[in-house]
Amino acid sequence: MTRTDDLSVAVANEPNGNGYLDFEKPLANLESQIAELQALQTAKGIDYSPEIRQLRSNLVKLTGKIYNNLSAWETVQVARHPRRPILNDYLNLMMKDFRELHGDRCFGDDRAIVTGFGRIGREKVLLVGHRKGRTTKEKVECNFGCAHPEGYRKALLKMKLAEKFQLPVVCLIDTPGAYPGLDAEERGQAQAIAVNLMEMSRLRVPVVCVVIGEGGSGGALGIGVCDRFAIMQFAYYSVISPEGCAAILWKSGDEAPRAAEELKLVSKNLLKMGVVDHIIPEPLGGAHRNPHEAVHNLETHLIKTIRELRRYKIENLLENRYRRLRNIGEFTIAEKTTTRTVRTAAAVETPAKPTTRRKITKT
Repeated sequence: MTRTDDLSVAVANEPNGNGYLDFEKPLANLESQIAELQALQTAKGIDYSPEIRQLRSNLVKLTGKIYNNLSAWETVQVARHPRRPILNDYLNLMMKDFRELHGDRCFGDDRAIVTGFGRIGREKVLLVGHRKGRTTKEKVECNFGCAHPEGYRKALLKMKLAEKFQLPVVCLIDTPGAYPGLDAEERGQAQAIAVNLMEMSRLRVPVVCVVIGEGGSGGALGIGVCDRFAIMQFAYYSVISPEGCAAILWKSGDEAPRAAEELKLVSKNLLKMGVVDHIIPEPLGGAHRNPHEAVHNLETHLIKTIRELRRYKIENLLENRYRRLRNIGEFTIAEKTTTRTVRTAAAVETPAKPTTRRKITKT
């Protein structure tokens, strides 16, 4: 997808003026009624507390019902919500003594990738993450979270520095994909991502990755090789965006909801397939309704996971990382009489059959 396509997608998924998505209209009506009763109670001095309590109870039940039954496309819309916590929010609320590191010592400093040392709880870590920006100016500066090759090279350079000081690496993924422009291709976008995949697979420190919003394509893979891979409850992780998939398969962006369902990109499907190891719960109604609780849940998960990984010897850590990556891709095919488990070529290695040579004689 081009940058223009990304902009049109962002506008198409923008909530209405009150910050509600289309499927949240019933919630908007209830919250409007609560606000009206509170205003009347203040203006007229009449006690509407029983009615307000009842409406709030109905609001909680309806919110739970809607968010427990989101479609894949609705989950994508929640992951893209403009009020959803982004990397800067996690840095401000979760990281202590954060010191950002810049540049890849080769070309420049990509603002779409943030790297720096800091503390999560009592754990000293290197944090790497995608920065989307909140305002229009910030989004343009950060290419809407789409990193250039220098961004991935910067990330790898700082990871090597963390390895030198034996500090764990935490990667927060939130990108629709790597930057698709001509200049990025000229500077080796594919190679930069491929090198990161190889080098991250053998980093001699614990690596933890979490998808906090969008996890799209190679842009997410570029900082997505780890020992433990988690995803926020209403984030998504996919080989391609639903719009891009729909454009390829059905020649129409209108089929994006169908593509989202077919891609199995929501957290519960990813956990079932073994692509992710853990789902981090979000507050009722999504992280955008209570950012502080969302940040707390993520912080708790990171501290617990880092402490768990520290107990492993480096050799065992690397072996487990290798096995985790090789086992992704196992699935089951149900047949009429039997059910068999199939593994992709990446999951199981089969010894090659010896070849027989025939001797050809000339007559």
